[in-house]
Amino acid sequence: MPQEPMHFEIIQGPAIEPHIDDLARLRISVFRDFPYLYDGSPEYEARYLSTYARSPDSVFVLALDGDRVVGASTGMPMSEETEEVKTPFLAHGWDPEQIFYFGESILLSAYRGRGVGVRFFEEREKHARNLGRFRWCTFCAVERPADHPRRPAGYVPLNDFWRRRGFQHHPELHTTFSWRDLDEETESAKPMSFWTKELT
Repeated sequence: MPQEPMHFEIIQGPAIEPHIDDLARLRISVFRDFPYLYDGSPEYEARYLSTYARSPDSVFVLALDGDRVVGASTGMPMSEETEEVKTPFLAHGWDPEQIFYFGESILLSAYRGRGVGVRFFEEREKHARNLGRFRWCTFCAVERPADHPRRPAGYVPLNDFWRRRGFQHHPELHTTFSWRDLDEETESAKPMSFWTKELT
């Protein structure tokens, strides 16, 4: 029988809870690839993602092929995020209460190139606007050197895609997140910088 067409579900706040295992699985799978090279564990993922389930204004945008979750995108108010996320903005005079933070956008490789990434951004921006109290949305991305030994041949960063979505890079807004790369014995701090967009 033919597969059902891919469709999307928008889920908010505590209703996210039943989907945490799906998103944990996707994060571990997709983030193994460059540039994140993330060696994750289901236990850590469950703890991290539970913060979204506790936030009444968080959002999951799920991409499904039939009943299988093949991609997901997340967001929550920055005021409910970690100090690593908030501190760079506070240091440069931004008000976290006015910022909606986009977490990850992850999609299995077989489903890329179909406009799913665009839909992820559209749905999260719409959610932030509908909440009615945010002026900005933002996300952060890892910074890897151009000569990184694991950089695949022909790798193209997503910078141009993000610019086409209306985001501006702010290298002065930077932080570090720690995780274990695939070839590391222990966690190490990874440099991250932020991209922002004014919600209109």
